[in-house]
Amino acid sequence: MVEELLTVVAATASAGAVYLVAAARVVKQYERGVVLRFGRLRTGVRPPGFTMIVPFVDRLNKVNMQIVTLPVPAQEGITRDNVTVRVDAVVYFKVVDPAAAIIRVEDYRFAVSQIAQTSLRSIIGKSDLDDLLSNREKLNQGLELMIDNPAVEWGVTIDRVEIKDVSLPETMKRSMARQAEADRERRARVINADAELQASKKLAEAAGVMSQTPSALQLRLLQTIVAVAAEKNSTLVLPFPVELLRFLERAGQNPAPEERPVAPHAPALHVQEPHAHVAEQDGAHPDEPPEAGAYEALMQEPAPPSHVRDVREDDTGTAGCM
Repeated sequence: MVEELLTVVAATASAGAVYLVAAARVVKQYERGVVLRFGRLRTGVRPPGFTMIVPFVDRLNKVNMQIVTLPVPAQEGITRDNVTVRVDAVVYFKVVDPAAAIIRVEDYRFAVSQIAQTSLRSIIGKSDLDDLLSNREKLNQGLELMIDNPAVEWGVTIDRVEIKDVSLPETMKRSMARQAEADRERRARVINADAELQASKKLAEAAGVMSQTPSALQLRLLQTIVAVAAEKNSTLVLPFPVELLRFLERAGQNPAPEERPVAPHAPALHVQEPHAHVAEQDGAHPDEPPEAGAYEALMQEPAPPSHVRDVREDDTGTAGCM
């Protein structure tokens, strides 16, 4: 009798131990338990810690309540300004209603991934290239709203969405590089022109001060010579004052009356009075008037004899005798 009683107690203890092992469950701190009994949802969510279920009757589903990082594969699309790009993103979400995440959707992770890819392609088509590159905060907010609207019904809330990278074609990269270079060159030219304008104003003020004190120009010239000579150059460039050049130009344009040259087309005529020759021949002074009848005597001299040979050059260039 006692042996039978001990056998029954041992069998009961063994069955109890098996039941305890089969019914015992442990829910971690970052998890929540959802129990389905004969396929029906049991009210209440099992908290973290040790819990018991009915073996072969209840089924315990553990739902992770941590924030999940879900990378979105790169999606290729055409922007609103007809540029082909590839954009990838990352989604941060968490489950706020474990029962809805188990009952209302088959696999909430896969569902969130698919809705994220679809929303990302939609955002690419509605945005310009400049928005994708520089206005990502606004696009992130819009993408978060597009994913969060259907995910709320699944017991999932979207914590954050970030666009990671935007891949552009090589031709577009070169075009953007040329555009940026041209813009920087334009700004450099504007800054340089502004600097030249300010420098010209200061130089005009300095010229006004120097015009009031002429010796200041000479001092400035000496300072320039000292600055050039300090470099130990073999060649010294000496500036020439512009005022001196202007003075010389004015002097050349207005010569003195006695220094004005005679025009080349009006040669001076030298007239030699006949009475001067007569006076020289007679041995008289050139300033004295010739004697009466001397001029007529000179004009009435007899012609040379015929035997005197006169040599001339004919039209052909040969010499002949007359």
